[in-house]
Parts: sequence; C-alpha cells; structure tokens
Amino acid sequence: MRRVVFNQKGGVGKSTITCNLAAISAQNGLRTLVVDLDPQGNSTHYLLGDAADGAEDTVAGLFEQSLNFKFNPKKTADFIHATPYPGLSIMPSHPDLGDLQGKLESRYKIFKLREALDEIADDFDAVFIDTPPALNFYTRSALIATQRCLIPFDCDDFSRRALYALLDNVQEIKADHNRDLEVEGIVVNQFQPRASLPQKLVQELIAEGLPLFKTYLSSSIRIRESHEQAKPMIHLDPKHKLTQEFVALHAELQA
Repeated sequence: MRRVVFNQKGGVGKSTITCNLAAISAQNGLRTLVVDLDPQGNSTHYLLGDAADGAEDTVAGLFEQSLNFKFNPKKTADFIHATPYPGLSIMPSHPDLGDLQGKLESRYKIFKLREALDEIADDFDAVFIDTPPALNFYTRSALIATQRCLIPFDCDDFSRRALYALLDNVQEIKADHNRDLEVEGIVVNQFQPRASLPQKLVQELIAEGLPLFKTYLSSSIRIRESHEQAKPMIHLDPKHKLTQEFVALHAELQA
C-alpha cells in the first residue's frame, strides 16, 4: 500500500506523521519505504540523522536521470538507503529538487515517480511519501503514484478554511490521473483536548461528514526531542502517550 501525507499548509506535521507511521510499520514487520519529496528534507534528517547530509543517490537523482537519455540508467533500488531501523528504508530528499522542478514540469515527467515505485513494488509492503507544503509537481507526482492520501490537520482555523480546496485538488487528480486514489482520512494533529477551539473545529469537521481518523495526536514537547535525536517515537519512548497514539493511528490504517 502506498500512502502520501499531503497538506498545502506548512507546519502541520507531515514529516512527523510520515516517519512515525513508517517506523511503526517497520516495527510491525512490514518492509517499509519512506520517499521524501520535500526539498527541505525533514523526513530524511529525521530518519538518517547526521548521515542525511552526505547521502548520495537521492530522489533528486532519480528525477534528474529521467531528463537525459542514458544507456545504463540506475535502477530505482539504487536510490534507496537503509536507515538505522530494521525494515525501514528511505529514498532521501535533496535541495536540488527545487531547481529540477521547472525542467520536470516542462518535460511532463509527472508519472516518473509512479513508474519508479511500480519497479520496486515487490520489495516493499508499505510506502509513505512526504510532500512539500504546496500543490506543485512533486505533490502531484505523489498523488498520482499512490492509493491513499492522509491529510494532517493542526486544529487551526486557517487549516480548516483550506481543507475543502485541498480535497478538491485531490479529487481532480483522482478524476484526471489516478482512479485508485482515495482520501483515507484526516489526521488531527497537535490536539489539545482542554482548549475550546480545537474541540470546536474537530466537531465541525465531523458534523460536515469529513473522514477523520478516530485517533487524535496530542501536542507534546517530546516530539521535538524525537526530531533532535533522529529517533521516531516508537524507538525513543515506546510507552509515551504520543507514541501510543501513533500506534493506534497505524492500527486504523490496517483495519
């Protein structure tokens, strides 16, 4: 199963959700791949730590070689790196993704990612794709390449206002390019149950019939420590409340 974590708004926890769900997937014995399409590379640094800065053969290289004919192009598997966590691999990001975007768009390489993931379909049980905070070439490529879309929602009024436009964009790509694409659910993130605004916003989304996951992710300072140490929560603090919420959310994906 391939999943993309997508929201056009920044700071909603895309990388955090991507990496923690992927880490739990691998912990459960699934051969799991993270694809980091965000030039900022937050997922790459989260899973590789200091080794991220020296990573070669990144997803930028995968896209770049599609622009020029080569007699012996590298295989998709050559761009995949092991992480320190058993069963969890990553196709790392690179800042060059930003410079490549215009060239890829003009050459209409929008299906390249889907072709690449098809090539390694037998090697992985689960794929999680992290995306930039924009509806651009890379997010469209991810939505075309996957079957399920997870939408982080950070209990903010601006996020709520943008939600319908986001859902419309997903449905447009489904209609035009990928009939298998479904919105699997909205992930309520940084939820503060004692604050009135998050409660109000979530109840409004439920009343409007939007597909919210039952598990809400709490706001916690521990996640910052997780980022700093490059350890997903399941490895940093398995018994923490937020870790258990990620475990419950992953269980919902498998239901």
